[in-house]
Amino acid sequence: MAAINFDRGNKGIGSKFQASLLLALMAGVAVSACSKGDQNAAQHQGGAMPVTVMEMQPTTVPITAEAVAQTEGAKEVEVRPRVGGILLKRLYQEGESVKAGQPMFLIDPVPYQIALQQARAELAQQKAKIEQTRREEARLQNLLSTQSVSQREYDNAVSDNAVANANLMAAEAAVRQAELNLSYTTVTAPVSGVSGRFQFSEGALVEANSSLLTTLVQLSPIWVRFSFSDNELAQLGGRLTEKNVKQVSVVLPDGSEYQQKGKLNFAASQIDPTLGTQQLRATFDNEDQRLLPGQFVRARVTTGQRDGVFIVPQVAVVNVQQGKIVFVINEKNEATPRPIVTGGWQGQGWIVLKGLNAGDKVAIDNIIKLRPGAPVSPHPQEAAPAGAPGDTPAPEAQQKPKQS
Repeated sequence: MAAINFDRGNKGIGSKFQASLLLALMAGVAVSACSKGDQNAAQHQGGAMPVTVMEMQPTTVPITAEAVAQTEGAKEVEVRPRVGGILLKRLYQEGESVKAGQPMFLIDPVPYQIALQQARAELAQQKAKIEQTRREEARLQNLLSTQSVSQREYDNAVSDNAVANANLMAAEAAVRQAELNLSYTTVTAPVSGVSGRFQFSEGALVEANSSLLTTLVQLSPIWVRFSFSDNELAQLGGRLTEKNVKQVSVVLPDGSEYQQKGKLNFAASQIDPTLGTQQLRATFDNEDQRLLPGQFVRARVTTGQRDGVFIVPQVAVVNVQQGKIVFVINEKNEATPRPIVTGGWQGQGWIVLKGLNAGDKVAIDNIIKLRPGAPVSPHPQEAAPAGAPGDTPAPEAQQKPKQS
């Protein structure tokens, strides 16, 4: 068995990790010894495993994280009547947009018209009463100057006039209340938005402030709610605020990205003790109404950029018990396992934060056939030799049974 040599390019990975990784790879070699018999035989005949390599170059990637999110209207209003009565008519089309102040329902106004007439009659009565008490007060004041009446009689006349003035104010308030109740028989839209389903039928009896007639949802702007765990927040640089979030975008269920960019408009000041997450909310323009309330999407948050990292294809990364490794081809054209530290996804590849250096040649195919220290025949991606073996057999090989 060939010796296993770890490349020392990764100075940030400890020797304990390398020792554990060495044991894991040696165990894997022992388990798969039978399956590699053909490969060893081919190598004894002078052949080296051909592998495609990618030369690592540092790049800059955005610092992003994604989370499952749900949309909701910026304003979601329940339309309830302020007065009770028989619902005579629906004045809008269900599901259509309505403007603030637009009539939506008509409640039987006759009882409230009668109440208004009664209130106006009481107001007229109080106005007549106050004229009477004012005249009486003036008459007794003249008589008091000649001592024809007592002071007590005059004081009573002043009090009667004051009470009449108070009753007049109450009657005026009753008239305004009756006028207001009559106006409430026409239920108008409190905000502009898209109307929901009518919850009653015409002719139903509705109660003031309790019967839910319908709902209104404002679609533009629209809000997107999501949350990040402690680990995700650490990857983004810590607790998120409106100041350190550069951009928020939405990935739709079909995988496409919503054309409008959002802005964080709420960030919780503490971690939810139940879920261990920070609750967040972003707002988006939604003039085309492509986003609907209640829709599940993915929210992508960008807080900055990270320089000097490497992008490695997913197929080149091997998961072992101690973490992730790639096979780096050294100067002797030998496959050398290299532990790496990843930081998330970029397209179809891993972002490698630690473990690689500029110029390293990473094997990106035939990974399952490589073993530490095995000689290989590297070639770049654009110069792959014809007929080179890969991890997936050709379609013809999959269709034809093997000869025993």
